[in-house]
Amino acid sequence: QVQLVESGGGSVQAGGSLSLSCEVSGTYVTVNHMGWYRHAPGKTREMVAVITSNNIKNYIDVVKGRFTISRDDDKNAVLLEMNDLTSEDTGVYYCNVVRRTSPSDRWRAAYDWGQGTQVTVSS
Repeated sequence: QVQLVESGGGSVQAGGSLSLSCEVSGTYVTVNHMGWYRHAPGKTREMVAVITSNNIKNYIDVVKGRFTISRDDDKNAVLLEMNDLTSEDTGVYYCNVVRRTSPSDRWRAAYDWGQGTQVTVSS
């Protein structure tokens, strides 16, 4: 059974930074595509970054240049470094194994969500 445990959230001022971690059990991050999502108040959950099993990284436009996704293979974890945060980055952040049937398809979360980690950015 795959379990996902996110941590590292907190409250910061605009312009600040946070480092999120998602520890994975039941599978290995090195053989999966992994995604970070966020669920902002009043909005649907959206993927913000993905790292493929061959280490290709993609981001949504609004976080490009500010967020960095990576893996910690020793800890079997996926990380999200977030810099220059704005109030628009506020939300609960989740990770998941992601899959898609073709390059033109959207990524889809593969397992039940963890509890997430809250990120609050005040302006």
